[in-house]
Amino acid sequence: MPGVVIIDAVRTPVGRRNGGLSTVHPAQLLGTALQALLARTDMDPAEIGQVVAGCVSQVGEQSFNIARTAWLAAGLPISTAATTVDTQCGSSQQAVNLAASLVQSGTVDVAVACGVESMTRIPIGSNSSKKLGFGVPIPKTYFQQHEFTSQFEGAERIAERWGISRADADSFGLASQQKAATAWREGRFDTQITPVAAPVLDEEGKPTGEVIDVTRDEGLRDTNLEALAALKPVARENGVHTAGSSSQISDGAGALLLMSEERAAALGLTPKARIVQSCLVGVDPVLMLTGPIDATHLLLQRAKLAIGDIDVFEINEAFASVVLAWEKEVHPDPTAVNPNGGAIALGHPLGGTGVILVTKALHELERTGGRRALVSMCCGGGLGTGTLIER
Repeated sequence: MPGVVIIDAVRTPVGRRNGGLSTVHPAQLLGTALQALLARTDMDPAEIGQVVAGCVSQVGEQSFNIARTAWLAAGLPISTAATTVDTQCGSSQQAVNLAASLVQSGTVDVAVACGVESMTRIPIGSNSSKKLGFGVPIPKTYFQQHEFTSQFEGAERIAERWGISRADADSFGLASQQKAATAWREGRFDTQITPVAAPVLDEEGKPTGEVIDVTRDEGLRDTNLEALAALKPVARENGVHTAGSSSQISDGAGALLLMSEERAAALGLTPKARIVQSCLVGVDPVLMLTGPIDATHLLLQRAKLAIGDIDVFEINEAFASVVLAWEKEVHPDPTAVNPNGGAIALGHPLGGTGVILVTKALHELERTGGRRALVSMCCGGGLGTGTLIER
């Protein structure tokens, strides 16, 4: 089977809720990332066999196969097929894995993996809201098999099981903010960010014809342990997690160009990395968020590598306890974990985060001269995504 390589990866800034990207239709937001990817690689879009996008809340502006809508709205060829997948928070990382599989199987020679979520415009849970009048997604028979918990409750139970305290979570949240601030101060994201032209709206919410370029992640906060300790818990009255140790509601998108090694050589393109392994694992749906532990073990086992062979880890900071429990189980070099901050500081635009994490990992390998990166995310319903890349 042909090897799969990454030619380039790009992401938009991650906007805070009601922030700079909130005026941008999600299909246009994804289209911006797609256009930037093609421009950076000087790639003929007609060469791309399929586009696979991740998106979680597929309703309203994010319905009707947003991968296809974004591609066409960006003025790209009608001959390129597109599909949208939902693996909850890991949707666009699964899009990366599925697109890589399409290339590896020989189904297509070139594919784009991407993802988007505009949580300002399409709030989390919109597609399963009772207000739609279409019932609820969980049937009564589910409760005969499993206790139904929220991700907030799952995070608290993980904290209990792995002995993670409020102080641990606060310290982790502060470190995420500090690392992200350093990354922006040192220009570490400069190679991966494409600006987004966001419409300016008047008092009635109508476009004025002006646009503002959004160029930076908007979730960074100037904080300290004292301020974090004063925040109220988000799940339980005496819970571990607060807004300072949980991922932020955000808007954002990203895109990767994948192809076979043979096609890259024929096109005269220099790959940045190759896909070594990928996986999607099922875990306890009650704890729900332990997927990165199992995914990491499986990726390392398949690749015949040890944890010390990995130079960069991007483990999604859905909640502090998710990453802290993962660290206690797999024992990585802590300085290699989310070295430029994660979703607590930068934000978590659900369906866009997986591609954003792979993009961050790839560019960090290039910046530091590292060889391998492992990316993993926890997902609603008890899943874990995993991707191992190598320069």
